Amino acid sequence: MAIQTQNLDEHNSKVVVRNFINALNAENFAAAREQLADDMIFKGVMGERRGADVYMEDMKKMKFKYEIKKLFVDGNDVSLWYDINMGKSTIFSAGWYKIENDRIKSFQVIFDPRPIL
Repeated sequence: MAIQTQNLDEHNSKVVVRNFINALNAENFAAAREQLADDMIFKGVMGERRGADVYMEDMKKMKFKYEIKKLFVDGNDVSLWYDINMGKSTIFSAGWYKIENDRIKSFQVIFDPRPIL
C-alpha cells in the first residue's frame, strides 16, 4: 500500500507543477494561483517572495514563458529543467518545487543571471 500512496503523491505533485507552469504560459493567473499554498515561499537568484498573492502580482507583470526540458519527481518534490523566456532573454534554469496538500508550498529557481544584468 505504501508504494501505491507514493505513486499517487508523485503523480499529484507532477500534475500540480505542470498545471502551474501551463497556467503561467497561458497567462491564466487565477489558475496558476490555485496551485499555490497561501503562505508559499519563492527563492530565486534575484530575490525572495513570501505569499502566493505577492508572488502572483510579480508574475502578472513579468509574463514569463516556460519551456520544460525535463521533469523529475521524488515523492512530493518536483524538479524542472526549463528555458524561461524573460522577454529580452531566454535563460536555462532549474527549479525545485515542494508540494504539500496538493499545492506548491515552496520553490527555488537557479540560473546564471548574467544575461539579464
